[in-house]
Amino acid sequence: MVRVVFVAPFNMPATMRFVSAVAELPDVQVGLISQEPAEVLAPELRQRLATHYRVADGLDVKHLIPAVRSVGKQLGGIDRILGTLEQLQVQLGQLRDLYQVHGMGEANARNFRDKAQMKDVLRAAGVPCARHRRLSSAAEGWVFAREVGFPMIVKPLDAAAARGTFRVTDSPGLQAALHALQPTADHPCVAEEFVTGLERSFETVSIRGRAVWDSSTRYNPAPLHVLENPWIQWTVLLPREVETSDTQAVRPYARAALEALGMHTGISHMEWFRRDRHDTGPVAISEVGARPPGAQILSINSHAHDTDFYRLWGRLVVHETFDPPTRKYAAGAAFFRGQGGDPRGPRRIAALHGLEQAQKELGHLVVEAKLPQVGQPRSDSYDGEGYAIVRHPDTGVVERALERLVSLVRVELA
Repeated sequence: MVRVVFVAPFNMPATMRFVSAVAELPDVQVGLISQEPAEVLAPELRQRLATHYRVADGLDVKHLIPAVRSVGKQLGGIDRILGTLEQLQVQLGQLRDLYQVHGMGEANARNFRDKAQMKDVLRAAGVPCARHRRLSSAAEGWVFAREVGFPMIVKPLDAAAARGTFRVTDSPGLQAALHALQPTADHPCVAEEFVTGLERSFETVSIRGRAVWDSSTRYNPAPLHVLENPWIQWTVLLPREVETSDTQAVRPYARAALEALGMHTGISHMEWFRRDRHDTGPVAISEVGARPPGAQILSINSHAHDTDFYRLWGRLVVHETFDPPTRKYAAGAAFFRGQGGDPRGPRRIAALHGLEQAQKELGHLVVEAKLPQVGQPRSDSYDGEGYAIVRHPDTGVVERALERLVSLVRVELA
């Protein structure tokens, strides 16, 4: 019996899919730590848990230490400490170190979480990435700007999913970014050269630091561009072809990056660029997360391979086993994002346009959807108010379907 402590601060649907994947394993006992009461959990999940511990702050290691100790006593020991949130990876490492539990410790977790430290490690390992600098003051930001020029990126050290990230194109923009982030020696931020080109993701399955499987998706447009323009609807595409010019170009650098950063066991998420607008351009690594990807990428992989990647992840992180599936389809997600309304006040979905036509043209390709609903509050996530996942054996069919979906469907806010 494997005894697992799973830290999931918030009862979010995506997070609960990972918790359920572990709890459904036949030879596992799971203790869940969260900020929310057990009553909000789905009844079938609640029945599978050995215990539940509620904390006031599920991201604060000071709250988590006694919680893990208590859950461990109830389980009779701890074999795994798990969690999927980007913002939780360092705390999980601290807990593994403290309780001497197998897995990635604090030092390696900080390589992934501290974006300036990450770039230092990557450059030392010969992995191509943007020029960067840790900023301990606003003055250092102006010096870096003179060295690399505009545009540039300024963001928190622990940025995730492009949140809190500023794309700076001129001096007033840099002034605004530095004023917002207020870099000091105790609370530095990071500045980076702005890399242009085609942005991709690269997911790798690792077991005790050894890469055993990977795949690459294509963003259209880049996530930062999506965050800067809340009205833009965007797509993620996983080609049917397992070996592409993308995977061949980035795989050596991805594996070198994961080895240098200290990836242990799990599915990692890397964002990277082709430095020009062609599939043959040079590679630059943007960021690497030691946790599963967002943007429905695991669901996309599930549909492309006719398997459940959440369950594969559960077996991977608990038993350190992974059976590489066969890709049968191309698959991708179209994200529907609200437009209009007063940006200064709360907004809700007032109307939906194009759904009937989209269903008529493309409904036969849709394998999963969470459609926006009238009256639904505007989402704070760059995933938007809803999505649809399509698949087909032909990559070109899926690519065209995604483009058509985001052109047909419009979510009106008011």
